[in-house]
Amino acid sequence: MTCIKATLTALAVMLLAACGGGNDSAPNSEAGESAEVSKAANSNTQGVSDSEVVLGSHTDLSGPVAIWGVGSINGARMRFEEANEAGGVHGRQIRFVVEDTSYQIPRAIQAANKLINRDKVFAMVLNLGTPMNNAVLTQQLKAGIPNMFPLTGARTMVEPYHDLKFAQRGIYYDEIRAGVKYFLEEGGKESPCVIYQDTDYGQEILEGAQDQLEDMGRELVGVSAHRPTESEFTASIIRLRNAGCDVVFMGTIHRDTILILETARKMSFDVTFVGNNAAYGKVIAEQESGAGEGYHAFVHMAKPYREDGLDETVLEWWDRYEARFGEEPGVPAMEGYRAGDLIITALEAAGRDLDTATFLTAVEGITDYEDIFGYRVQFGPGDHNGVSESVLSVVENGKWKTLATAISY
Repeated sequence: MTCIKATLTALAVMLLAACGGGNDSAPNSEAGESAEVSKAANSNTQGVSDSEVVLGSHTDLSGPVAIWGVGSINGARMRFEEANEAGGVHGRQIRFVVEDTSYQIPRAIQAANKLINRDKVFAMVLNLGTPMNNAVLTQQLKAGIPNMFPLTGARTMVEPYHDLKFAQRGIYYDEIRAGVKYFLEEGGKESPCVIYQDTDYGQEILEGAQDQLEDMGRELVGVSAHRPTESEFTASIIRLRNAGCDVVFMGTIHRDTILILETARKMSFDVTFVGNNAAYGKVIAEQESGAGEGYHAFVHMAKPYREDGLDETVLEWWDRYEARFGEEPGVPAMEGYRAGDLIITALEAAGRDLDTATFLTAVEGITDYEDIFGYRVQFGPGDHNGVSESVLSVVENGKWKTLATAISY
């Protein structure tokens, strides 16, 4: 695994460097660099002209997590179109260039290459996937391109601190720690277990659970790891059942989450399963078999349902989205729309004399923001996490229901 990661990192460096991805005036360290130094270093900005700002994204539009990629890009694109139709931002139109990675690291490297060196993007927005972001992030930051609101809750998106990294969703590690604390202290669980993908993402879930349990003087009673492509989970469920688990924390995404829940149902393994942002979606709640019933997730945004009664502003947004894309919006669309709105908010605050330095200062000035869905985001100098609390949801009768808000560890 270590050799694979090293090879991919080297490949990313070679591909990006071959196309001029390096920039001697850009920040070349993710730690120990003051905001003043790095912002000054990035004052010469690509992707900005008198008439437009160019933004880019590499995401999954056709692979295993396209449900997140397509919805988030649609949401952001709708917000950018609204701004453009209103005359742009300080007279500049927003051009949004999106590349499909199919959730594959080599394609993400190629996409980042194109966006940075050919399209000359001003910033990346909503790049999807922990492995994909990790594969290109070092060279992207060296090129002086901000990484805005990636669709991953990996700690590497905000740690170590870097002026060019901003998040607007919960960090997986924090979410799982909050989950462990909540279910052991509030839910009365005694025997925690973890099932996870053997990936960078899955490792963060395992480490989060282990670290929280260590702080509580407890430990995991069972663990099961699997490949992202795994489709058979009988042995995993037997392992967890034999360990005596009464709550299972999941480092999974949509496909393996559903398969695990289906296997547990067939084997009458009736325990509490708990996931996070990466494994939260309508498709899990609406499984015809009912396997999703009782499944919990810690998330930064909860799915709304039109029939439950929505705010007029949200209803108007919902109708615009349906008219534009021919389907109802979900959490990915909400997250994408908010990302677009945050970008526009920062561009407006940065003023006509836009460069990376004024943009970063403007984002850090977003200290009291509430989106149209009622969720708060805030940044500041040295604080680029955006959110620090989770919403706990559970599947009941084929729908997501919010159980608690403002949960942290």
